[in-house]
Amino acid sequence: MMGDLAVLQDVLVYWPEIARGLASTLMLSVIITLTGLIAGIAVFYLTLSSSDVCRRAVQGYISIFIGTPLIVFLFLLYYGLPQWGIKLTPLTVAVLGFTLNVAAYNARYMTTAYNGLDPSEIEAAKAQGFTSRQIFHLMTLPQVLRLSIPALTNQAIQNLKDTSLVFLIQYAEFFAQMQEVALRTFRFFDVYLLTGLVYFILVSVLTNLARRAEMFADLPPASRHNR
Repeated sequence: MMGDLAVLQDVLVYWPEIARGLASTLMLSVIITLTGLIAGIAVFYLTLSSSDVCRRAVQGYISIFIGTPLIVFLFLLYYGLPQWGIKLTPLTVAVLGFTLNVAAYNARYMTTAYNGLDPSEIEAAKAQGFTSRQIFHLMTLPQVLRLSIPALTNQAIQNLKDTSLVFLIQYAEFFAQMQEVALRTFRFFDVYLLTGLVYFILVSVLTNLARRAEMFADLPPASRHNR
């Protein structure tokens, strides 16, 4: 009991820094989820290109970012680019690295959903004179986004958890601030336990919102991912 009170007292002492770190984590999570979605749509669109070279290049991009740990790209951007005279801020590196990574995953989710569409709808639209862009914006994209909601919301939840990696590139987010509290107080177990509890609460809120989004989209239960 005394230990619990002590760690809470420590948290109150360092609360301004912790609050700023939590705000930075939430801000980064929202930014990379939005930029990753927008970039993912763009990448998905390119996978449908009539150019074989374009499709191969995009598939290569997706394979590279899905097959390589995110931390490698963050380190390349933050610690590697300065050797070439390019110095980026931690926030810029975080947004750029995450966006490239998340876009690849989102494009893969959308491609999977696209493969499940009825091809006769696309053929009918072409027969009626719709252009490829019109078909994409009016038919393909709305259906793909709807069917991809479970995967996309899971990715948003993963984005929140993965933001803890950016303390390794000097970005002062929530985990980095809690790490400082642990180092200053030497209450490593208590502080990390509290840190995990906060992430668990945040993820639980996002999971609940994701389920509501799935219900709103009226998806069949079989297409919903277990969390």
